[in-house]
Amino acid sequence: MPSISNKGIHMPESPIRKLVPYAEEAQKKGKNIYYLNIGQPDIKTPQVALDAIKNNTLETIAYSRSEGAESYRIKIADYYKRNSIEVSHNDIIVTTGGSEALLFAFGSIMDEGDEIIIPEPFYANYNGFSTASGVNVVPVISKIEDNFALPPIEEFEKLITPKTKAILICNPGNPTGYLYSKEEIKQLAAIVKKHDLFLIADEVYREFVYDGVEHYSILQEPGLEEHAIIIDSVSKRYSMCGARIGYLVSKNKDFIKTALKFAQARLSPPTLAQIASEAALDTPQSYFDDVKEEYVKRRNTLISALEKIEGVKVAKPNGAFYCIAELPVKNSDHFAKWLLESFDYNNDTVMVAPAAGFYSTPGVGLNQIRIAYVLNSESLKIAVKILEEALKVYKD
Repeated sequence: MPSISNKGIHMPESPIRKLVPYAEEAQKKGKNIYYLNIGQPDIKTPQVALDAIKNNTLETIAYSRSEGAESYRIKIADYYKRNSIEVSHNDIIVTTGGSEALLFAFGSIMDEGDEIIIPEPFYANYNGFSTASGVNVVPVISKIEDNFALPPIEEFEKLITPKTKAILICNPGNPTGYLYSKEEIKQLAAIVKKHDLFLIADEVYREFVYDGVEHYSILQEPGLEEHAIIIDSVSKRYSMCGARIGYLVSKNKDFIKTALKFAQARLSPPTLAQIASEAALDTPQSYFDDVKEEYVKRRNTLISALEKIEGVKVAKPNGAFYCIAELPVKNSDHFAKWLLESFDYNNDTVMVAPAAGFYSTPGVGLNQIRIAYVLNSESLKIAVKILEEALKVYKD
């Protein structure tokens, strides 16, 4: 029998999606499930984007340029300028989702066996992208006790070797919701310049920051022009996850030139989705103001309810729409399956994401879950009540 690759064998399962079969079985049994496991917003996609698809007059859905349509990239550059980030459309490559942007970035700056330092917990697919690229993740652990703030910069310094090529952050963070401060970005900027590394920032949740704090992009930091790479996406910003449009942004010309070769190899990003995404850039600011207000309401509802459950510890997010909760259980993976297979409260149950899959250090985060507060406040109250009742009867 032909053998599977070692790379394929070591490709990690998604901690978010691997429980889907259990959820499907629970639904077949008639259970109602509150989905707290995946960052699929229930916010409506801007009408201007939907209308662009509905009203387009294309007679042929043709390839676009490999780097994305020029008109779209010009509008993306204008968007960044409105957010105090000075870039040209030539500094942008449109990709098939932020996932492809990350794969292009890894392929452009790292070879087999190279290393990338990432504060953990981190977006679970970073592990998958690293495995696919033959790159080794070197984690530096942030702690729930510190609200998942940036670990001391000395901890990064200890991990740098000749194989280290980059530091990767998600800002605001998935799964923690932590927003890095301007001072923390400056600390990272100093260390990547000192050791001549790239600094990659996944900034797909830039629009969702709360409590009067502003997002500070790595491309706003002077002197990082040759080091900074931004990963971005329309998925969360415009509630367009299914469009699968993202982009790479960097002022490093050699990097963009290299990434373009990867873009050419896959031909082009999807044409219709670019049309919708370009139109989405005309979304009025009131849309984002309303969405932020709604997420703040949901966050406050969720955190307040979780803090009332005995034995639960929760970090307060100030960005994105996720939080990490530490539960009085030994293994949240087992707990998450049990919720779907064996528990209901008034015929309701919840689906959560075990947080161990958001770490690369074995044995860390086993008693934590990630919760996405993408349900309305009333649904969140019910979901937390179900979680509270479940913890009263669950045995490890």
